[in-house]
Amino acid sequence: MKRHNEKGTAMLFAIILVLVLSVMAASMMFLSQSETWGSMNYRMMTQTRYGAEAGVHAAANFLLNTYVPPAALAGYNMTVPTPAACGNTPCVTDNAGNAIVLSSLSGVPSNYPDAVQLGLFKAATNSSVQAGNTPVNYTVSAKLLSMQQITQFGTNQKAIVQTWQITGHGDIAGVRSAESEVSAILETPKVPTFGYAAFGDGAGCGTLNFSGNGTTDSYDSGALPLVGGVAAPPSTFNTFGGNLGTNGNQTNNGSNVTVNGSLSTPDIGLGVCTAGNVTALTGQLSQIKGGLIQLPAPVAFPTPTTYPPGSTNITTTQTLGPCVLSPCPYGDITLSGKDNVTLQPGTYNINSVSLSGQATITIAPDPITGLYGPVIINVAGIGQSTPINLVGQGFSNPTLDPSIVQITYAGTGLIKIAGNGASAACVYAPNASASFAGNASFYGSVIANTLTDVGNGAIHYDLKLKRKLYTVGTPTLNSFTWSKF
Repeated sequence: MKRHNEKGTAMLFAIILVLVLSVMAASMMFLSQSETWGSMNYRMMTQTRYGAEAGVHAAANFLLNTYVPPAALAGYNMTVPTPAACGNTPCVTDNAGNAIVLSSLSGVPSNYPDAVQLGLFKAATNSSVQAGNTPVNYTVSAKLLSMQQITQFGTNQKAIVQTWQITGHGDIAGVRSAESEVSAILETPKVPTFGYAAFGDGAGCGTLNFSGNGTTDSYDSGALPLVGGVAAPPSTFNTFGGNLGTNGNQTNNGSNVTVNGSLSTPDIGLGVCTAGNVTALTGQLSQIKGGLIQLPAPVAFPTPTTYPPGSTNITTTQTLGPCVLSPCPYGDITLSGKDNVTLQPGTYNINSVSLSGQATITIAPDPITGLYGPVIINVAGIGQSTPINLVGQGFSNPTLDPSIVQITYAGTGLIKIAGNGASAACVYAPNASASFAGNASFYGSVIANTLTDVGNGAIHYDLKLKRKLYTVGTPTLNSFTWSKF
């Protein structure tokens, strides 16, 4: 068998192998370069997104801490009061129908009517952050979605409640540029002042302290049958809605404490509370029927306005008011035995109130219309360690609508609610200490610095309070979305 001449075959295979290896090497180099560019693109995208978020937070910080809302609402068209009803369109416009905008973002014009605030906004939101060796620039626009003016409960000061849509734009300039946008909603809500059966705004241990047979539950005064404006007491109470809140710890002593609701606090955990370890609850979790809710931040209550009291003291049975056209000033209301003072609708600026024995303060309707109206009692507490001392039969409020009786106190004294009577009122004393004792039932809500309940009575929260007597809530930044270019 003859073999053909195969000279040069090895060279051919070598050339083919070198070609294949060259193609593989080129492919690997291309793949490596693609991975490098992909990683760079992802890094730059992430950096610009963080830059845009920095812009959003810079704008939020400005709006919360530097920005001064308009003193008047002239020049604003607020035909739709809530952002929920507006979707992505602004609820507030200028009189020409244009959205009201603060902007340092190129291509987004500003039409905010206050040049000073606009200049401060631009200075605060046109900046950069450093990402390694790369500077990331950010600019921001903020569109006003809603605005409302309210008078905070317990004060004579008006507050502007606003909702803004903030859009932060981050970019990296250069041969390979990158851009990202982040959008968020900054909302300062209007909330009911009395959203809890009791709230202790102190931040320490035992801010709420329950023992004995202390109980909370709820009812709805709007659902009670009325006869001549007088409500029939509930035959049963809800086993929910008697919520408690505190900026610190609740301590329960004994096994008979029952909270038919939740406990809200910024602190977490169960167990012994100490100054260096403030827990949410010291006691049995089973006593809190609605469980624990962690607040995102402590709740701040503005100090109520103090009004000068009068010089006339009240010590005997009599009828006061009505005081609708102007406040009625009195000194100390001190009742004992079977004394009874009747308060007709209006505002009473007093120094203190003290009941003992079977003494009572009775809420009465307007003598002309026959209708019950708000009775606002502003307590100054000058020279009084216990400016509110309800040891007798308490406030007799036939409507069982606690919003009818509003008691405010700005000082740090003691509020004492004891005896065997039933009171229906809202007590707003964020700097004071409140003490419940005896067998008295309390219909309504109490806000104090600290609250102790050592009696057998109950705090019956009126669910209707969630829809009235408003104040400014805690601002929140939410609804984050982002996009890249």
